[in-house]
This record gives sequence, C-alpha cells and structure tokens, in this order.
Amino acid sequence: MSETSAVTGTGTPEDDPYLWLEDVEGERALAWVRERNAETAAELAGDEAFDALVAELREVLDAPDRIPYTRRRGPYLYNFWQGAGHTRGIWRRTTFEEYRTDEPAWDVLLDLDALAAAEGEDWTWAGAQVLRPAFRRALVSLARGGGDAVVVREYDLEERAFVADGFTLPEAKTDIAWIDEDHVFVGTDEGPGSLTASGYPRTVRRWRRGTPLDRAPLVHEGAASDLAVSAWHDPTEGFERSFVVRYRDFWHHETHLLTDGGEQVRIDVPDDADSSVHREWLLVTPKAPWLGRPAGSLLAFRFDDFLAGHREPEVLFTPDERTALAGHSWTRNHLVVETLQDVASRMHVLTPATGPDGWRRRELADIPPLASAALTDTDPDSGDEYFLSVTGHLVPPALHRGEIDGPGERIKQAPERFDATGLDARQYFAVSADGTRVPYTVVGARDQAPGPALLTGYGGFEVSLTPSYDTVRGRAWLARGGTYVVAGIRGGGEYGPRWHRAALKADRHRAYEDFEAVARDLVARGITTPGRLGISGASNGGLLMGAMLVRSPELFGAIVAHVPLLDMLRFHTLLAGASWTAEYGDPDDPADRPHLAALSPYHRLAAGRPYPPVLLTTSTRDDRVHPGHARKAAARLRELGHRVLLHETLAGGHAGATDHEQTAHNSALEHTFLWRTLGGRAG
Repeated sequence: MSETSAVTGTGTPEDDPYLWLEDVEGERALAWVRERNAETAAELAGDEAFDALVAELREVLDAPDRIPYTRRRGPYLYNFWQGAGHTRGIWRRTTFEEYRTDEPAWDVLLDLDALAAAEGEDWTWAGAQVLRPAFRRALVSLARGGGDAVVVREYDLEERAFVADGFTLPEAKTDIAWIDEDHVFVGTDEGPGSLTASGYPRTVRRWRRGTPLDRAPLVHEGAASDLAVSAWHDPTEGFERSFVVRYRDFWHHETHLLTDGGEQVRIDVPDDADSSVHREWLLVTPKAPWLGRPAGSLLAFRFDDFLAGHREPEVLFTPDERTALAGHSWTRNHLVVETLQDVASRMHVLTPATGPDGWRRRELADIPPLASAALTDTDPDSGDEYFLSVTGHLVPPALHRGEIDGPGERIKQAPERFDATGLDARQYFAVSADGTRVPYTVVGARDQAPGPALLTGYGGFEVSLTPSYDTVRGRAWLARGGTYVVAGIRGGGEYGPRWHRAALKADRHRAYEDFEAVARDLVARGITTPGRLGISGASNGGLLMGAMLVRSPELFGAIVAHVPLLDMLRFHTLLAGASWTAEYGDPDDPADRPHLAALSPYHRLAAGRPYPPVLLTTSTRDDRVHPGHARKAAARLRELGHRVLLHETLAGGHAGATDHEQTAHNSALEHTFLWRTLGGRAG
C-alpha cells in the first residue's frame, strides 16, 4: 500500500498502510524517522533562544548541589550520580558522617563513562543488587541505550572489578536475585519457549556458581500466556526464606513459599492483593473487599499463624472517601505507613504490640499542605533509621534523617532553582460526566488574565501524581509566566484501588471524561482558554493525550505525547504490550475489542477534524512501548494534512533520554513547541 492509504478501523495488519514503521531498525523506517527529526529540529531548534534554553535546563539538571539520594548497605550509603563530567554516571558510596557534610568525600566504585569508552558500548545504569550481609559482591545491570533489556555482571566492591568467572548473563529482560554467595535465582532468555508472550522470563532456576545455566535446577515454570515468573530469597537472620511468584497478568499473581524440600506452599491471599513478608509479619493490601475489610486496607498477620490457617487480621489502615494507602516501609522494629489525603501525604509510625490495644501508632512528621513526603530509605535489618524526603510544587526537596522514637534532623536542603515570586499552588475539584469529583492542582500566579496553561495527567496502572518540585518545568514554564496543572484522574491511585478500577478496560472513558472535566473547569475559572491550554503526558499518559486528540480537540491548543501508546488494536503484539491487557483489555477478545476500537487514537484519526498542533516523541531503544505507535500516528496525521512534529531519539529507552544533555534537549523541544503554539515567549 502507498504511504497515503487510509487506515481502517479493523486493526488488521493488511489494513495498516504504515505497518512498515514498526520495523524498529529497518533502513526505510529509520530514513523516514531522520526526515521527521530534521523537520522538528528545523522548526523548533537551532536558534540562540533554543540553545540558551537547553543550557539553562542542563544547568539545573547538572547542579552539583542536588540532593544525592542514597541507599544504606551495611556501613555505607550508596548513590548513583550523573552530572557535569559524569554524563553516563558513577556508582559511589560514602559513610553517613561524610554524607551529612556539605561536600562529602565519595568512594567511586564504577565509572560508566570510562566503562562505555573502554568497551565501545552505549552503557546506561540499570541498578545493582548487593549481597547481604557482607555487602562485598554485587549483581550489576547495564542497559544499552537505556532499554529495559540488560546485561548482568557480577562485581567485587573491594577489588573494584568485575568477577572474571562470576555470574554473567547476556542482554535480556532478566530477573535475578541473590540467594547466597554461590547461588542465585534467575529467569532470563534461554532461547525459544523461555519467555512469555510479554517478553519476560517464563521460568526461574536456582543457579550455582561455576555451572552451566541450562543445567541449573528448574524452580518454577509458568505459562506462555503469563506475564512473568520471579523468585527471591530473604536472608534475614532467623527468618531465612525463599519465595516464588507467578504473575498471571499485571494485576493477578500467586506467591509461594519454597520449603527446604523444594515444595511450594501457596500464600493464600487473593490473587489481586499486594502482600509482603517482614520477619514474623505478613502484610496484605486487598484490591477488593476481603475478610470483611474494604479494598485498599492494610492488614497484618503473623506469618506462621497465617500459614496454619489463621485469618483474623490486625487492621493497620482503613481507607475512606478522601484517604488512600500510598505505601509502607519497615525499619527493624517499626512500620512506617504513607497515606494520601486528597493527594497530599501523611506519614505514621506503627509499632507491633501485644494486648487489647493492638499496634501503637503516631505521626512520623508534620507534612505541609499540598506537599509530598516519601521514605527514600530505611534499615529493615539492624536498626530503625529512616531517610524522609519532603517536597512540593514550589518547595525544593529537603531530606531528613532520623531514628524511630529518637532524634531527627534535616541533613540536606536543595536550593530554589527557579523564580517562584508571585506563584502559589492551590487545589480545586472538577465534576466529571458521572458526577465524580476529580482533584487537580494549579501552580502559577493567582488572579491574572487567562494565559498559557499546561495540563498533565496519567490515569492508569494505579499510579498517583503527587506534588513534586520539577526544576525543568519550573525553569522552562512557570518562571516564564505559564501555569502548570496536575490532574488526579481515575485510573490512577490517588484514592486507592477504587479510583483505579473505576477506569479499567471498558470503563477507560471515565479517565478521559475526568481529564476533559478538568480542562473545562480551568476555562470556567478564567485560568486559561482552549486556545492557550496545552496538554502533555507520557506512556499511558501519552495514550491519554491521543484520546484527547480524537475525543475533544476543541478543548486544547497544543498536545504533546511522549513515548505514547496509540495503536490500541495492535499494542498487545508489540514488545511488552501483551502485559497490559489486564489494564486495557485484549484486542483478540471479542468482548474487549469494541471498546479498544472506540478508544484507539491511531484508528480514530480522521480527515476534516480541527486537530490542534501535535508533538510526538519516542525512542528507537524503547523496548517497552514500541516506537511504532508514535511513528504511525505521525504518518497518519501528516497524510491528513495536520500539523504534527515527531522527534525520535536513537537512545533513551522508555525514559526517552539517558543523560542530562538529552533530557535538556527533549525538554527544550517540548517547551519551545508549547510556547510558540500557545502564545507567549519561548525564551
């Protein structure tokens, strides 16, 4: 078919004239991408104002006085750092005594810039697992160009070298975990049949050092239709245990305790519940009513008693209409519980206690209104240390360190990165099509004439959008006179499982109605006008942007979609797409296909509609959301004669960037596009 053939609504490959753009590294597709990149650069980049904006954003991204967040492993605090002179980054550590100083002395363990240069590889950091309790050996994961697939290598922290005969695995979407110094659990690509339809490990093995992987005993084997399988070992002294999990889909899984004899004992909680084990405790968060408790509760059981059949929980948290569980973390003797009340954080300490009063509880910290607090690290093994970060839309982050029931102190404070004079953050509620109240936060100047505004949302996978100090958005948008708006629409986790489930599968339209309600409310309040309202989102949020483009283009003046899903009739055949059918539905299921066809932005693009200007961004190395989504939508919009720009980075993975220079460039493209489209100044 020619490049100008129409796309029909059937979604079959033979009906798609742009299927060739799904050939990620095909020469024809890449030549087309290079042409689109050149067009985007010619329109948005290359002048002094653009270069100055890139430099300004790079300055805040590289700022040496950023807070270096750490993770404690034994006596050291570990950190991965990117900045000036360390484009790819360094993995380093220091002592707490050094860390609390203004300029800590860091011990560099691994320099990725030097490694990439020596090996001629485009390495990016994908994390490290350090073996407890000695903390001498690590399993380091390295990704080429920022993809999800990684190379795994064992590293000796004392010798500062990769272990020559250590655990090593080639590039794959590997799942690996220490058991002891000579054994690991591993699931990886071992050839045909070893991966699920989603591209993740279907089997997990117990691999002994110095033996062939294919001879390693099989621990568990899932079905090809599963999402993945995984196993891990808890080395806590006195509570040593191993577990294996079969993930049937994104929201349903089965967890088993592995006995010393190799048997698997099912942890009999609902398959859609979240559960975790710490020492003698099992914590469960059901996503539907269970044992007479509502969805979103936090329930505690003694682990051994639960295995023996005991089902009377200690109720640690019960949600209400305004409050949801956001997370929890153990120290050695206490549990810290984070909740969201109308999307603002609250933190409480819970302490196991015997007697009729149950667990003791108290507030950990006084969190300001419309602020976000998060535990960045705790010590679940040997002490009650915690690190707590507190921030807000206009409040630079501060890092506090303390001991539960002991003294605490602020040990790091980030400086202001942009001029917030005259700005404030305020929360409103819009009323959606079915009467639901939807929270959103407006950041900007109060009581000014309607002006350029940028609205963002996500609305999926139970992800909550909480207040954060975005230095790039602050410099490129707020400090230049724009208003920034964050919508907590359904599909997310702002009000717990009920908020998420309200927009699952065929009910996805509720998330989009929520977002449209916020857009209309902004106009009704005189904050902006449709022609000056831009929207931006990434990944599932990019799908939200595509839905707005085809559902309600009259509400917006510009749309930016980063690494988006847009072809909802083929997403399950592309890379990790099959893993999301539990969220969106399965295009091959006759019960799901109608609502996916009605939703799919790529198939709903039509001639004669007044679409606003669109900027699409993606990455050739995104091995999670296929770059074909953005490519094909750009091609279809071009065919229809609409204004669309596409920018595709050759590296970057699903994040779209692997270093600060790339991040600054991509952000400058977005904000230059928004300012030029919505009116105002770009520099």
